[in-house]
Amino acid sequence: MQNEHSKALLSDLIVLAKADEKFTQSEFDFIYRLSKRMEISEADFRDLLEHPIPSQPILSELQRITHFHKLVLVMNVDREIHENEVIVLKNFGLKMGIRPAAIDQILQKMEKYEDRVIPPQELIQIFQAYYN
Repeated sequence: MQNEHSKALLSDLIVLAKADEKFTQSEFDFIYRLSKRMEISEADFRDLLEHPIPSQPILSELQRITHFHKLVLVMNVDREIHENEVIVLKNFGLKMGIRPAAIDQILQKMEKYEDRVIPPQELIQIFQAYYN
């Protein structure tokens, strides 16, 4: 079951990376490294590239924050943000139960940082402000 959940999470990242109709080497490398950490075989990874599987519910708040952070990182890894990527990111966030205002604040704050990477602690603070 954990393997299927990991494949669904990777599929989300792949869908986001391909949202701008370009799949750059930096996006591929980032997602591939994550697949290795998740112990997904290379054959399964290659299959997901061509046939992503649907998202699965993420139950814990920490898992939602972590997954949303990975989505933001994938969106920024090629140093280009396309409008379609933002739309896909927002849709994933909404499906995960993340409030639209939290998503908008994250998108605004990332502009302040080099490479648009929000430090994890600041991301957690944004989530805490909206969920406590």
